[in-house]
Amino acid sequence: MSAPMPFPQHVRNILTLGLPLIGSHLAHFFLMLTDSVMLGWYDAEVLAAQVIAGSLFFVFFVMGEGFAFALMPLVAEAEEAGEEAQTRRLTRMAIWASLIFGVLVMPVMLWSGPMLRLTGQQPDLADNAQRYLQIAGWSMFPGLLTMVMRSFLSALERAQVVLWVTFGGVPLNAVINYALIFGHWGMPEMGIQGAAVATLAVNIVSFGLLALYAAIKTPEHALFVRFWRSDWEAFGRIFRLGWPIGIANLAEVGLFAASSMMMGWLGPLPLAAHGIALQISSLTFMVHLGLSNVATVRAGRALGRRSAPDLRLGARIVMMMSMGVAAVALVVFLAMPETLMGLFLSPDDPKRATVIGVGVGLLAAAGVFQLVDAAQVIAIGLLRGVQDTRRPMLIAAVSYWGIGVPVSYGLGFGLGWGGVGVWIGLAIGLAAAAILLSIRFWGPVLRRIDRDGL
Repeated sequence: MSAPMPFPQHVRNILTLGLPLIGSHLAHFFLMLTDSVMLGWYDAEVLAAQVIAGSLFFVFFVMGEGFAFALMPLVAEAEEAGEEAQTRRLTRMAIWASLIFGVLVMPVMLWSGPMLRLTGQQPDLADNAQRYLQIAGWSMFPGLLTMVMRSFLSALERAQVVLWVTFGGVPLNAVINYALIFGHWGMPEMGIQGAAVATLAVNIVSFGLLALYAAIKTPEHALFVRFWRSDWEAFGRIFRLGWPIGIANLAEVGLFAASSMMMGWLGPLPLAAHGIALQISSLTFMVHLGLSNVATVRAGRALGRRSAPDLRLGARIVMMMSMGVAAVALVVFLAMPETLMGLFLSPDDPKRATVIGVGVGLLAAAGVFQLVDAAQVIAIGLLRGVQDTRRPMLIAAVSYWGIGVPVSYGLGFGLGWGGVGVWIGLAIGLAAAAILLSIRFWGPVLRRIDRDGL
């Protein structure tokens, strides 16, 4: 066991890894933001269909991400222990698991319209969403493989390339969107399908660049040599750690997808306001998500070094950083909601005032859950770093679906509070997760580490 690192070294390590990871998550956010802004300027009701389609896609995508997130602490631990062969085996099998998952969920992407109609969505909304997913759904494959490459490189603390590749996708996405959504430069006007083509193209390019970098810059790992050879022991490790992460992700994103479905019951314009408010609140969440990834990698590194003091101090520093960002976001959301909402809508849109009026209340509710959202994502990142995923999965399921969804429905429709009630229910579900996950890490997990060692 190595000597613990001093406080300044922890801060430097967290920022060195964290800033590129935060930047890459923000870049990914801007990819989604570009779609929302351009579709919002194209037509508010088309934007509403993309909100529904995007919610359904990400319900499955984040579930598949579980295998990539499982890879991150396993590679961090293996690298710290000097086990390069283990890194190679685990990364290959994470790719296998992601591809298998993609095959299983593609039918849902291709025939999503009937499913959405069964949830109570309006027929035109469901049909537009299916047209989007029949193209964008294919990005499940390169998208999940991109996440595997991101986890592999992040665990190696080579996050700068992830940042530049993701940021490079932003202008590419904007150019394709501009050409195909509106029909500029002699291209066909495809509307929502143009946004889907852009999403697919960016995911293919991103995976190709990251895979090329990994092959050239990390030759010692030889990731793609004899890639077809199975390794069921490594596959089992990825699967056992990854499926609870996927279910926990599903529970959280499913909560937000359920809120989108509920907002859809209120009509296209409240749903469009919901989508915009969700995009705005997601901006700060990208910072917390990047810090959560840092927490996972640094905890995995502490595990490889067998250093409990480093685990504790690093966890405290990451949590403090995340809370500071959340406090700033809370002030901004409460101070300038109309300005933020107005960025997503054409000044000439006759529906603009209605959408903004609904969105102002939603942003106030979003400000309420900034602190608890930050706390829950950092806690779950720390738990993943020490490879504790099954109990957090249960906590997530109970918090989001046992508490968050019923409370959202009860406040939004039972008490008639509408969209604001739905969003307050989101905050309550996130608060429950934050409390229970934090208790899990700072209580039983650290007591077990103190008793048994890492």
